[in-house]
Amino acid sequence: MSSQGDGAANAPKSMTIIVTKGTLDWAYPPFILGTTAAAMGVDVTMFFTFYGLPLLLKKLDLQVSPLGNAAMKMPMMGMHMVMPNIIGMLPGVDAMASKMMKNMIAKKGVASIEELRDMSVECDINMIACQMTMDLFEYKLEDMIPGIKLGGAATYMENALKSDINLYI
Repeated sequence: MSSQGDGAANAPKSMTIIVTKGTLDWAYPPFILGTTAAAMGVDVTMFFTFYGLPLLLKKLDLQVSPLGNAAMKMPMMGMHMVMPNIIGMLPGVDAMASKMMKNMIAKKGVASIEELRDMSVECDINMIACQMTMDLFEYKLEDMIPGIKLGGAATYMENALKSDINLYI
């Protein structure tokens, strides 16, 4: 028998995710993990800060940056081609890599970030925009999708301290 009593044993699991990156490739992990956990009955809180905050903007224009991503391999010509860092510095490479990635996502039937974000709202994931980052980058609440909350580090900590799982992405 648990020393926390029956209430704690029957409480739903909970998870927090700090979302710090806003490129197309880095947007997938928090939304996939969040929606999957929510579908499994986990109470999920996602805290969007710094470069992850733009994932809450009404209009997304996500890009992939191969620069500094030595592990980035794209399927081309029947094999997986590595894009050397030097090529990532050339003008237009981000746009080309982003177009390739978006085409591959569509071709394979993978949900878009917009679709995953909509699912997050439907699953009642608690999405918190970092107030400090909103102020720092001069975003307004009306720039963001409806239904998000504003909060700071203390808001995140209140959720994280009682969560079973805390992720930093």
